[in-house]
Amino acid sequence: MGYQKLEQLLAAINRVIVGKEEQIQLLVAALLARGHVLLEDLPGMGKTMLAKTLAQAIGGEFRRIQFTADLLPSDVVGLHYFNPRTSEFELRRGPVFADVLLADEINRATPRTQSGLLECMEERQATIEGVTLPLPPAFFVIATQNPIESEGTYPLPEAQLDRFLFRLSLGYGSRAEAREVLRRFRSVSPLEQVEPVLGIEEISAMQQEVKAVHVSEAVEDYVIDLVEATRQHKAVEVGLSPRAMLALVRSSQAIAYLKGRSYVLPDDVKRVVPALFAHRIVLTMEAELHVAENEVVAEILQSVPTPVEEGVQ
Repeated sequence: MGYQKLEQLLAAINRVIVGKEEQIQLLVAALLARGHVLLEDLPGMGKTMLAKTLAQAIGGEFRRIQFTADLLPSDVVGLHYFNPRTSEFELRRGPVFADVLLADEINRATPRTQSGLLECMEERQATIEGVTLPLPPAFFVIATQNPIESEGTYPLPEAQLDRFLFRLSLGYGSRAEAREVLRRFRSVSPLEQVEPVLGIEEISAMQQEVKAVHVSEAVEDYVIDLVEATRQHKAVEVGLSPRAMLALVRSSQAIAYLKGRSYVLPDDVKRVVPALFAHRIVLTMEAELHVAENEVVAEILQSVPTPVEEGVQ
């Protein structure tokens, strides 16, 4: 396992991003699980800095797309254009052909353009005017959106939200963390000092090793119980899909791998549930007036019995 290399990766990111250890670990776990992340937070909270730091620390190519209402699918995936010098059509690859893609303010683009990312995120390929091309093996999307501003936005449909493994929020942080940010960025940005600690080939190898992390029958039952609880909860209109259930297993394997273990514990499952469930469940119209998705997820976690650890190794 690459436990020590992953510890170096986390340390490199933490030298730039202050006080967000849990979010950083979940971000790296999403990368290992071959998932994608939706960062839902206010402007200026460090979302772009986090994406750039991750890309630099793994030695990957970073590309950023600023989503706007006039953005076209061809601006995302690419197009064939006529070259007057050669009198032939040539392929111009879009910014999705990168290792780490930041889809900034994704909900400002039209549904047509948003859907241009669906094939890329799910199939890891892009179709440009009938020609299908593979994306880089470690292709990782970090999308952002502002949770409170709705003017001029197009909310992501459930089908697209389901493509994001986790929905995370960085938040403001404590007073001590604010002071550390002031001091850390006072002269030179620490991002400029980040050196690659992993290569893309190593990340790809780790992604394969994550699939081999053992999941016991007891943990499988626990996963199924949690997913079924979302479908049976009185406040939930639409529960988790089979794709989300598979995502729960894979992300739990990634957390175990990140901790240097070859097997999944129930605590690994519990750790990823809030970031994985809340953006996937759809509450009833009546429930929306009284509770939030994260409160319902907390109730589900509390109501489903946790298996004993003796039977999960």
